[in-house]
Amino acid sequence: MPTLRVATRGSPLALRQAELVAEALALADSSAAALVATELVVVETAGDLHRDRPINAIGGQGAFVAALEQALLDGRADLAVHSAKDLPSSFGSDELAIMSVPKRADPRDALVGRALAELGPGAHVATGAARRRAQLAWLRPDLRFEELRGNISTRLGKVPVAGAVVTAYAALERLGLTRLAAEVLTTSVMLPQVGQGALAIQCRVRDEVAAEAARSIDDEASHRCLDAERAFLGELGGGCELPVGAYAVVGSDGAVELEGLIASLDGTVLLRRAMSGLDAFEVGRALAAEIRDGCGGAEILSGASGVL
Repeated sequence: MPTLRVATRGSPLALRQAELVAEALALADSSAAALVATELVVVETAGDLHRDRPINAIGGQGAFVAALEQALLDGRADLAVHSAKDLPSSFGSDELAIMSVPKRADPRDALVGRALAELGPGAHVATGAARRRAQLAWLRPDLRFEELRGNISTRLGKVPVAGAVVTAYAALERLGLTRLAAEVLTTSVMLPQVGQGALAIQCRVRDEVAAEAARSIDDEASHRCLDAERAFLGELGGGCELPVGAYAVVGSDGAVELEGLIASLDGTVLLRRAMSGLDAFEVGRALAAEIRDGCGGAEILSGASGVL
């Protein structure tokens, strides 16, 4: 088997995630995948080039994805490793697909600096995610929020005085920095972003060699959960930049159990519901439709509410 070129961003976290995928491919059980050799191809994305600008201003979720996809389409890479939470709900080309989702890491959010109960009235919390701001504002309307961009080390260096930075706990785990977490927020307190904690391995649909290698490290439960969460996002419109969260698990009966929410930007309105079923895509679409059409979510999605 030829060497597989793995496209990745150049941040320390992205490189570590690509290395984890390369290690998993080398340890895969199938005899074909065990012969896989990998080479990392570092690609600079719009999100990396414009670290001083809010993510919504440079393409939203797609800011970290398009350049990696182009490397696949151009033939410069055979696989691309994405943080699944960075993926928009649909791809720009039907020549590409998510072939594999390795076993998901911890999906929860973490506070670095001070725990939630330790934040005084009016304390500052730094995060670039509308989802995090809205849910924290729902819990603590007194909090004040600061925009935050940059790689993980940059963000962790910007903890406000007597305040906190919000980050994905999986990022801290992968970089060996879990000691910095003042609190790991349960999913009942902070519903994660779609795909948070999961990696998505993308390749060209016609590249059977790359696809076979990717499928050798697929975790079925993690993949089904990501399918449900992405279907939820896609049904809501995918490109909306309003606070949206979703998290799925596979129950003991094999059903996908999905929770989803949408909220106003100022956190004064938050709609959260749950649904389960065997078909991951159907569950995701049905739950989104229920929140949007049955609970008043359409008004939130129209952007009628205030901004933090």
